[in-house]
Amino acid sequence: MRAEAGLKDAALLTDLYELSMADAYVGLGKNEPATFELFVRKLPPERGFLVAAGLADALDYVLGLRFSPEAVSFLGEQKRFSDGFLKFLESFKFSGDVWAVPEGTIVFGSEPIVRVTAPIAEAQLLETFLINCIGFQTLVASKAARVIYAARGKPVVDFSLRRTQGTDAGMKAARATYLAGFSGTSNVLAGKEYGIPLSGTVAHSFVLSFNDEEEAFRAWAEKNPDNCVLVIDTFDTVEGARKAAKVGKELLEKGHRLAGVRIDSGDLIDLARRVRHVLDEGGMTFAKIFLSGNLDEKAVWTAVANGAPVDAFGVGTSVGVCDDAPSLDIIFKPAEVTIAGTKVEVMKFSKGKATLPGVKQVYRKAEGGEFAGDSIGLQGEDVEGAPLLAQFVSNGTLVKSPETLEEARARAAEGLGMLPQQVRRLSNPAQYRVALSPALSALVEKLKARRA
Repeated sequence: MRAEAGLKDAALLTDLYELSMADAYVGLGKNEPATFELFVRKLPPERGFLVAAGLADALDYVLGLRFSPEAVSFLGEQKRFSDGFLKFLESFKFSGDVWAVPEGTIVFGSEPIVRVTAPIAEAQLLETFLINCIGFQTLVASKAARVIYAARGKPVVDFSLRRTQGTDAGMKAARATYLAGFSGTSNVLAGKEYGIPLSGTVAHSFVLSFNDEEEAFRAWAEKNPDNCVLVIDTFDTVEGARKAAKVGKELLEKGHRLAGVRIDSGDLIDLARRVRHVLDEGGMTFAKIFLSGNLDEKAVWTAVANGAPVDAFGVGTSVGVCDDAPSLDIIFKPAEVTIAGTKVEVMKFSKGKATLPGVKQVYRKAEGGEFAGDSIGLQGEDVEGAPLLAQFVSNGTLVKSPETLEEARARAAEGLGMLPQQVRRLSNPAQYRVALSPALSALVEKLKARRA
């Protein structure tokens, strides 16, 4: 589900200059084919890789993009756009091609993630949304993949909804974290829309609504005998564990088992050990310990590395807002344009922001079950490795459906498993080798010489 799908005029969900440039292209008779590519210029700090996400939403937007009469009327009222352009928008429908890496693909800096070839005004109008949609979901999926790596096989649940910046972000974060390997989400709507398993326990507010903690535990157990997880840190965590064990014995007498306890504050590693001891002494050896509370990948890694008796984690804020790297240096730039009927490769020379020219493909080699290096080459060039970008849209028509969420999840798991460990490290990751092909390197030098 896309939140913007509920907006009557989602076509206006763009930056003003996209429309202004499209107006100029149309008015100047320059609306000829161009190829734009979406890529990440450089990875965020401490990141060795990214997990591509958001393509399903992006394709849905591109193929459904229309300007309603009300939207066209609103633009006309701005007194900024020509009558010819407003007429152009009245019948707007994307007519070009879209190539992309499937969701769940591991990608690196400078590699095209999405490639659009269309009349330049059409391609230009996609820029803002593609950057927003692909950028955010890729950012979250990549952060979530780090948490999964840190958890080393222990389940992780998405708790981010209440802290994400907006409902749309909350939905997309739930989807992206599941794609990256999270086992479930607390977001009920995401469970309905995406088929993600739901997971949740009970809040401290429930405990505080009773005169006594044990009374609260007993009430919760009576209402949830087959899925009873108690939050035990409202007052004293260890004492809460003793009360939980007592209520657990009462459940056993009724033919049920205490599912587990959740610890949300304090020294989580020390408390997990002490709580495990209390539960085991109380006969609750089967009850699981669930940790939550401002966790990120480094906290999860520390807990697992220190042998904390933890069975699962709930991670929210740090992933939902990508707190250590909240933005992605993702851009959408032309690589080839048509000038006076002739296709011309173009590149940006700006210092620190140069781009690569030409219509490109990414080729990946694998050796011994691991990724062994990528090459960015020109489309159709004979380069060693498997091509990553596939065509999803041809002449405005969907020719390849995006993978289902489960398929993308499986692709991410496979890719993360093939990623060299030194590239996957949480701190100071090694840089994965991404090279330019001979033909692309020659083209870059040619354009540099021409500019000189």
